[in-house]
Amino acid sequence: MIQHDLIARVRQLCQADQGVRAALTYGSFAAGQGDEHSDVEFWLFFDPAALAALDPAAWCALVAPVNLVVRNEFGTHVAFFPGPVRGEFHFATTADIASVGEWPARGAAVDAMVVVDRDGLLTPVLAALPDRPAIPAEPAEIADLCGRFANWLVLAAHVTARGELLRAQDALGHAARHLLWMARLAERSTEHWLTPSRGAEAELPARTVAAVAAATPAALWREGRERWLTLLAATGGEPPAALFAELDRLAAAAGGA
Repeated sequence: MIQHDLIARVRQLCQADQGVRAALTYGSFAAGQGDEHSDVEFWLFFDPAALAALDPAAWCALVAPVNLVVRNEFGTHVAFFPGPVRGEFHFATTADIASVGEWPARGAAVDAMVVVDRDGLLTPVLAALPDRPAIPAEPAEIADLCGRFANWLVLAAHVTARGELLRAQDALGHAARHLLWMARLAERSTEHWLTPSRGAEAELPARTVAAVAAATPAALWREGRERWLTLLAATGGEPPAALFAELDRLAAAAGGA
Protein backbone atom coordinates (compact mmCIF):
# COMPACT_ATOMS: atom_id res chain seq x y z
CA MET A 1 0.00 0.00 0.00
CA ILE A 2 1.16 3.52 -0.78
CA GLN A 3 0.46 4.43 2.86
CA HIS A 4 3.38 2.28 4.02
CA ASP A 5 5.69 4.18 1.69
CA LEU A 6 4.36 7.52 2.93
CA ILE A 7 4.85 6.55 6.57
CA ALA A 8 8.38 5.36 5.87
CA ARG A 9 9.19 8.61 4.09
CA VAL A 10 7.83 10.73 6.98
CA ARG A 11 9.99 8.73 9.39
CA GLN A 12 13.01 9.34 7.18
CA LEU A 13 12.35 13.08 6.98
CA CYS A 14 11.80 13.42 10.73
CA GLN A 15 15.01 11.60 11.50
CA ALA A 16 16.95 13.79 9.06
CA ASP A 17 15.40 17.12 10.08
CA GLN A 18 17.03 18.34 13.30
CA GLY A 19 14.29 20.92 13.64
CA VAL A 20 11.87 18.08 14.38
CA ARG A 21 12.60 17.39 18.03
CA ALA A 22 9.82 14.80 18.43
CA ALA A 23 7.19 13.18 16.26
CA LEU A 24 4.51 10.56 16.56
CA THR A 25 2.15 8.69 14.30
CA TYR A 26 -1.33 7.68 15.37
CA GLY A 27 -4.51 6.22 13.96
CA SER A 28 -5.15 3.04 12.03
CA PHE A 29 -1.62 2.22 10.93
CA ALA A 30 -0.13 2.82 14.36
CA ALA A 31 -2.73 0.41 15.74
CA GLY A 32 -1.97 -2.17 13.05
CA GLN A 33 -5.44 -1.80 11.50
CA GLY A 34 -4.73 0.33 8.44
CA ASP A 35 -5.97 -0.62 5.00
CA GLU A 36 -5.96 0.94 1.53
CA HIS A 37 -8.64 3.41 2.60
CA SER A 38 -6.88 4.63 5.75
CA ASP A 39 -5.23 8.00 6.29
CA VAL A 40 -1.68 8.53 7.48
CA GLU A 41 -1.55 10.74 10.57
CA PHE A 42 1.23 12.52 12.42
CA TRP A 43 2.08 15.04 15.09
CA LEU A 44 5.40 16.81 14.45
CA PHE A 45 6.94 18.84 17.28
CA PHE A 46 9.48 21.39 16.04
CA ASP A 47 11.95 23.64 17.74
CA PRO A 48 10.03 26.95 17.93
CA ALA A 49 12.46 28.74 15.63
CA ALA A 50 12.30 25.92 13.10
CA LEU A 51 8.50 25.95 13.12
CA ALA A 52 8.42 29.72 12.64
CA ALA A 53 10.46 29.30 9.45
CA LEU A 54 8.53 26.26 8.22
CA ASP A 55 6.38 26.09 5.10
CA PRO A 56 3.97 23.23 5.95
CA ALA A 57 2.93 22.64 2.34
CA ALA A 58 6.54 22.44 1.21
CA TRP A 59 7.35 20.00 4.04
CA CYS A 60 4.45 17.76 3.00
CA ALA A 61 5.65 17.87 -0.61
CA LEU A 62 8.96 16.38 0.55
CA VAL A 63 7.04 13.28 1.59
CA ALA A 64 5.53 12.68 -1.86
CA PRO A 65 3.92 14.69 -4.65
CA VAL A 66 0.84 16.46 -3.34
CA ASN A 67 -2.28 17.50 -5.20
CA LEU A 68 -3.29 19.95 -2.49
CA VAL A 69 -2.40 20.89 1.08
CA VAL A 70 -5.12 22.60 3.10
CA ARG A 71 -5.36 23.70 6.70
CA ASN A 72 -8.65 22.35 8.00
CA GLU A 73 -11.03 23.89 10.52
CA PHE A 74 -9.13 22.27 13.41
CA GLY A 75 -5.77 23.73 12.40
CA THR A 76 -4.46 20.46 10.99
CA HIS A 77 -2.71 20.45 7.62
CA VAL A 78 -4.22 17.84 5.31
CA ALA A 79 -2.14 16.72 2.34
CA PHE A 80 -3.84 14.97 -0.55
CA PHE A 81 -1.30 12.52 -1.94
CA PRO A 82 -1.98 10.67 -5.22
CA GLY A 83 -4.54 7.92 -4.78
CA PRO A 84 -6.03 10.03 -3.31
CA VAL A 85 -4.61 9.35 0.14
CA ARG A 86 -5.12 11.81 2.99
CA GLY A 87 -2.21 12.70 5.20
CA GLU A 88 -2.94 14.59 8.43
CA PHE A 89 -0.05 16.64 9.80
CA HIS A 90 -0.19 18.57 13.07
CA PHE A 91 2.74 21.00 12.96
CA ALA A 92 3.46 22.07 16.55
CA THR A 93 6.31 23.14 18.82
CA THR A 94 8.00 21.21 21.59
CA ALA A 95 5.92 23.23 24.06
CA ASP A 96 2.87 21.36 22.74
CA ILE A 97 4.19 17.92 23.72
CA ALA A 98 2.57 18.25 27.14
CA SER A 99 -0.87 18.59 25.50
CA VAL A 100 -0.59 14.98 24.32
CA GLY A 101 -1.11 14.05 27.95
CA GLU A 102 -4.68 15.37 27.66
CA TRP A 103 -5.65 12.80 25.02
CA PRO A 104 -8.31 10.28 26.13
CA ALA A 105 -6.07 7.35 25.17
CA ARG A 106 -3.14 6.31 23.00
CA GLY A 107 -4.87 3.79 20.75
CA ALA A 108 -1.57 2.02 19.99
CA ALA A 109 1.64 0.88 21.63
CA VAL A 110 4.16 3.60 22.49
CA ASP A 111 6.89 2.04 20.34
CA ALA A 112 4.54 1.96 17.36
CA MET A 113 3.65 5.63 17.78
CA VAL A 114 7.02 7.28 18.44
CA VAL A 115 8.72 8.36 15.21
CA VAL A 116 11.50 10.37 16.83
CA ASP A 117 12.10 11.67 20.36
CA ARG A 118 15.41 13.49 20.39
CA ASP A 119 15.05 15.05 23.82
CA GLY A 120 13.19 12.22 25.51
CA LEU A 121 10.15 14.41 26.24
CA LEU A 122 7.49 12.65 24.18
CA THR A 123 7.85 9.00 25.18
CA PRO A 124 6.97 9.42 28.89
CA VAL A 125 3.91 11.52 28.03
CA LEU A 126 2.63 8.81 25.69
CA ALA A 127 3.46 6.07 28.18
CA ALA A 128 1.35 7.80 30.85
CA LEU A 129 -1.77 7.70 28.67
CA PRO A 130 -4.23 4.80 29.04
CA ASP A 131 -4.31 2.22 26.28
CA ARG A 132 -8.05 2.64 25.83
CA PRO A 133 -10.48 5.54 26.42
CA ALA A 134 -12.67 5.54 29.49
CA ILE A 135 -16.03 3.90 28.78
CA PRO A 136 -19.13 5.10 30.67
CA ALA A 137 -19.79 2.57 33.39
CA GLU A 138 -21.45 4.33 36.30
CA PRO A 139 -25.25 4.74 36.18
CA ALA A 140 -24.94 8.53 36.12
CA GLU A 141 -22.51 8.42 33.18
CA ILE A 142 -24.79 6.14 31.20
CA ALA A 143 -27.82 8.27 32.03
CA ASP A 144 -25.98 11.36 30.78
CA LEU A 145 -25.12 9.60 27.51
CA CYS A 146 -28.76 8.66 26.93
CA GLY A 147 -29.89 12.16 27.87
CA ARG A 148 -27.54 13.69 25.30
CA PHE A 149 -29.12 11.44 22.67
CA ALA A 150 -32.53 12.86 23.60
CA ASN A 151 -31.15 16.39 23.53
CA TRP A 152 -30.15 16.12 19.87
CA LEU A 153 -33.32 14.29 18.92
CA VAL A 154 -35.59 16.95 20.43
CA LEU A 155 -33.56 19.71 18.78
CA ALA A 156 -33.93 17.94 15.43
CA ALA A 157 -37.69 17.72 15.88
CA HIS A 158 -38.06 21.42 16.65
CA VAL A 159 -35.87 22.74 13.84
CA THR A 160 -37.64 20.41 11.42
CA ALA A 161 -40.97 21.89 12.47
CA ARG A 162 -39.48 25.34 11.88
CA GLY A 163 -38.51 24.31 8.36
CA GLU A 164 -34.74 24.26 9.00
CA LEU A 165 -34.21 20.91 7.34
CA LEU A 166 -30.45 21.19 6.94
CA ARG A 167 -30.03 22.11 10.59
CA ALA A 168 -32.20 19.11 11.44
CA GLN A 169 -29.87 16.84 9.46
CA ASP A 170 -26.95 18.12 11.50
CA ALA A 171 -28.77 17.46 14.78
CA LEU A 172 -29.85 14.00 13.65
CA GLY A 173 -26.22 13.20 12.86
CA HIS A 174 -25.30 13.98 16.47
CA ALA A 175 -28.24 11.91 17.71
CA ALA A 176 -27.12 9.00 15.53
CA ARG A 177 -23.61 9.16 16.97
CA HIS A 178 -24.99 8.99 20.51
CA LEU A 179 -27.24 6.10 19.51
CA LEU A 180 -24.16 4.22 18.30
CA TRP A 181 -22.50 4.78 21.67
CA MET A 182 -25.62 3.52 23.44
CA ALA A 183 -25.72 0.44 21.21
CA ARG A 184 -22.03 -0.25 21.76
CA LEU A 185 -22.55 -0.13 25.51
CA ALA A 186 -25.60 -2.39 25.33
CA GLU A 187 -23.81 -4.86 23.06
CA ARG A 188 -20.51 -4.62 24.97
CA SER A 189 -18.80 -3.78 21.70
CA THR A 190 -16.60 -0.84 22.66
CA GLU A 191 -13.46 -1.53 20.62
CA HIS A 192 -14.09 1.54 18.45
CA TRP A 193 -15.47 3.79 21.15
CA LEU A 194 -13.88 7.06 20.04
CA THR A 195 -15.26 6.62 16.52
CA PRO A 196 -18.42 4.60 17.16
CA SER A 197 -19.40 4.37 13.48
CA ARG A 198 -16.16 2.58 12.60
CA GLY A 199 -16.83 -1.07 11.84
CA ALA A 200 -20.42 -0.68 12.98
CA GLU A 201 -21.77 -2.77 10.10
CA ALA A 202 -19.73 -5.75 11.33
CA GLU A 203 -19.88 -5.11 15.07
CA LEU A 204 -23.46 -4.01 15.74
CA PRO A 205 -26.86 -5.59 14.96
CA ALA A 206 -28.40 -4.89 11.57
CA ARG A 207 -31.32 -3.10 13.20
CA THR A 208 -29.01 -0.51 14.74
CA VAL A 209 -27.15 0.00 11.48
CA ALA A 210 -30.46 0.41 9.62
CA ALA A 211 -31.74 2.98 12.11
CA VAL A 212 -28.58 5.07 11.87
CA ALA A 213 -28.54 4.78 8.07
CA ALA A 214 -32.16 5.94 7.89
CA ALA A 215 -31.35 8.89 10.18
CA THR A 216 -35.01 9.84 10.66
CA PRO A 217 -36.42 10.89 14.03
CA ALA A 218 -38.75 7.88 14.06
CA ALA A 219 -36.03 5.35 13.22
CA LEU A 220 -33.51 6.80 15.66
CA TRP A 221 -36.04 7.05 18.49
CA ARG A 222 -37.38 3.54 17.96
CA GLU A 223 -33.90 2.05 18.27
CA GLY A 224 -32.70 4.55 20.84
CA ARG A 225 -35.71 3.93 23.05
CA GLU A 226 -34.93 0.21 23.18
CA ARG A 227 -31.24 0.79 23.84
CA TRP A 228 -32.04 3.31 26.57
CA LEU A 229 -34.38 0.86 28.31
CA THR A 230 -31.79 -1.92 28.04
CA LEU A 231 -29.12 0.25 29.63
CA LEU A 232 -31.48 1.38 32.38
CA ALA A 233 -32.36 -2.24 33.16
CA ALA A 234 -28.66 -3.05 33.47
CA THR A 235 -27.96 -0.12 35.80
CA GLY A 236 -31.15 -0.17 37.83
CA GLY A 237 -32.41 3.17 36.58
CA GLU A 238 -35.91 4.32 35.79
CA PRO A 239 -36.88 5.81 32.43
CA PRO A 240 -37.98 9.46 32.35
CA ALA A 241 -41.58 8.55 31.62
CA ALA A 242 -42.84 12.00 30.66
CA LEU A 243 -39.95 12.56 28.26
CA PHE A 244 -40.43 9.12 26.71
CA ALA A 245 -44.10 9.90 26.11
CA GLU A 246 -43.25 13.19 24.42
CA LEU A 247 -40.57 11.56 22.26
CA ASP A 248 -43.05 8.84 21.30
CA ARG A 249 -45.42 11.60 20.18
CA LEU A 250 -42.75 13.52 18.27
CA ALA A 251 -41.57 10.38 16.49
CA ALA A 252 -45.14 9.45 15.53
CA ALA A 253 -45.74 12.94 14.19
CA ALA A 254 -42.49 12.87 12.22
CA GLY A 255 -43.36 9.51 10.66
CA GLY A 256 -40.89 7.83 8.33
CA ALA A 257 -39.02 4.54 8.67
